[in-house]
Amino acid sequence: MEKFILDLQVVAVEHIHDRYVLLKLTQEAPLPKMYPGQFVEVRVDGSPSTFLRRPISINFVDETNNQLWLLVAVVGDGTRQLSHLKVGSTLNCVLPLGNTFTLPSDKDEKTATPARVLLVGGGVGVAPLLYYGKWLKEHDVEPAFLLGARTGGDLLMLDAFKQYGSVYTTTEDGSAGERGFVTNHSILTKERFAWISACGPKPMMQAVARFAQQTATNCEVSLENLMACGLGACLCCVEKTVRGNLCVCKDGPVFNTQELLWK
Repeated sequence: MEKFILDLQVVAVEHIHDRYVLLKLTQEAPLPKMYPGQFVEVRVDGSPSTFLRRPISINFVDETNNQLWLLVAVVGDGTRQLSHLKVGSTLNCVLPLGNTFTLPSDKDEKTATPARVLLVGGGVGVAPLLYYGKWLKEHDVEPAFLLGARTGGDLLMLDAFKQYGSVYTTTEDGSAGERGFVTNHSILTKERFAWISACGPKPMMQAVARFAQQTATNCEVSLENLMACGLGACLCCVEKTVRGNLCVCKDGPVFNTQELLWK
């Protein structure tokens, strides 16, 4: 898939949480085609300690307004600089990178009913699931979202997710949704899903993968290994798989959990 280096204009900077900022980017020409699960590498200007680009998941593509959305977790100087961007400034991006989430059949093979897909996210791992949910909905596959966080105030973009499917939540302190982790939510025992896709902290994804294995459910995860080049050249994001050592940035970030040699 062709890759581009683009100077995109910042048209909105939305501080949706004290640790997260939503950047909306555009250009005069139509944006390149991008798919759910892919990511961009952004150049961070103005940070003397940030030498490498930062990989950020594609949160959403608004075709109507020709916008790319990036949900940025502010965790260090580089992402802090990104959170200080102003409307009208420019962000240099390499895109689109990586592979994509799978588009399951619109029928559940076991029940011959419309397929339901569960998208599970934790923390900033919810970012790629919004565009994926939109994509599924447009292809007549019904998504449901299971989103987890420490507290209710840490749950992100709930109104946006509700546009594309049912939203279920868990919080560790019980301040919103059901108390506990995403794998404790009652929806997992009440409803059947033909497919599960997840993104978030590694322990969360491993727990989701175990649940999927126990229930014989297809499962994909989007890995968040440390990445530098985004092109498979530096080998710093290698993951052990049944196919050998693979670069998450080039061969992923989306993997079927049956491929991964997780302990």
